[in-house]
Amino acid sequence: MGLTSTITGATQVITVHSDRIDAAMAIQFKEDMRRETDSGTDRVVLDLAGVEFIDSSGLGAIVASMKQLGGNRKLDLAGPQPVVEKVFRLTRMDTVFRLFPTLDDALSATAD
Repeated sequence: MGLTSTITGATQVITVHSDRIDAAMAIQFKEDMRRETDSGTDRVVLDLAGVEFIDSSGLGAIVASMKQLGGNRKLDLAGPQPVVEKVFRLTRMDTVFRLFPTLDDALSATAD
């Protein structure tokens, strides 16, 4: 599991460099997210543009990462492929996370 992190203005962007977030990668994903977001901005955008598949374990890992941020920090999602976006919508996680079609859309949105 590879993640990279950059700061753009008041937003930390974490890019996933894997085509899958599934049961085999969920624990490593959570650990990597914790390390990358240990200290940072109040808003984190997870760039999912390269992720082509996510299962319930991967979804759970993203939820756990959001909870690990704490109440005053926000996790938004950018660039989900149609299959990945469908998982968020079917599980109604699109009501928990803000989903943006592209990273640029996420960066131009306010942190609300």
